[in-house]
Amino acid sequence: MRIFIENLTFEAILGILPHERRTPQPIRIDITIEYDYQDGNFIDYAQVVDLVRETMQRGRFELIEEALGQLFVHLPRTFTAIETLRIKIAKPAILPDAIVAVEDFRTFR
Repeated sequence: MRIFIENLTFEAILGILPHERRTPQPIRIDITIEYDYQDGNFIDYAQVVDLVRETMQRGRFELIEEALGQLFVHLPRTFTAIETLRIKIAKPAILPDAIVAVEDFRTFR
């Protein structure tokens, strides 16, 4: 089974520039989760969204790569059925003419 969470958008502190450390900015996240659905064993995507938002807003990360690392720790620890996980974090407002993003993919089984 594959879950897609696309365009999850909220504000958080993410970045190394002085204004990024003071003022939350829009963050956009795309997540793909693969897991083996059997006998009602499912992953609640609303709980995934809540955990991602909470991790990002509490973390106040300097680098997107650091934020990704924490999500790759918290999500499979909380949702043990996850087999593969792809996460893309974008900062759509950091540059006037581009959206900056970093993506990673990991396998847990």
